[in-house]
Amino acid sequence: MSGDVNITEDFLEVNGNNKSKIKHGRKHFKNPIKFNLSLNDEQRDVKSSIMNDTISILTGRAGSGKTMLASQIALEMLFYKEVERIIITRPLVSDEEIGFLPGDLTEKLSPWISPIISNMELLCGKEKVKTLQDKGIIETVPFAYIRGRTFLNSVRIGDEMQNTTKMQIKTFLSRLGINSKIIITADLKQSDLRGENGLQWLINKKIKIDGIGQYDLKTNNRHPLLNKLFDELESE
Repeated sequence: MSGDVNITEDFLEVNGNNKSKIKHGRKHFKNPIKFNLSLNDEQRDVKSSIMNDTISILTGRAGSGKTMLASQIALEMLFYKEVERIIITRPLVSDEEIGFLPGDLTEKLSPWISPIISNMELLCGKEKVKTLQDKGIIETVPFAYIRGRTFLNSVRIGDEMQNTTKMQIKTFLSRLGINSKIIITADLKQSDLRGENGLQWLINKKIKIDGIGQYDLKTNNRHPLLNKLFDELESE
């Protein structure tokens, strides 16, 4: 797939009073969404399963394209008007304080969400992503501000969730609202927390409920050296 994504002007106004234009479904579009980057075969296969989930846990090594896949799915659902917003949440580990950084909350969090935003920009262009952010259609919500909120008609991406505690992962999941989807991404081998992290705890529960899926990406997309490097680093 290549080329630009078409975002109609009326869609860019959904954050105002044009909510009647949101839920036309995919039949509203004659042509499929065209992104600037293609998914590989593994990502396409996993995507077809994720589209049937309400909650998806997407794990894999660094470079396997977890965040890219989550971003592509979220943007596609947004552009097809199946949801109104994309919500981004990414945990901060305890030794990474942001209070000293200049700017408002969005500016302080910008370095932490930049991997997701960068993937979205690669998929559909920097200007389009900036427009969606400015209109609040792509929103960043840190864990400290999740409680008390219900996220309706949205796709929520929880990135780098191997750095969550049990309480954080419970809180993150409990905010699920009607017509919403959650995609959790994580590299379980790169947790910055001591002991078992919240996501690993959740996976170990082996929950079998329709609408919840877990997937592990194996294919490295970043650099051919990485697989050999990680094999050596992880060997006993």
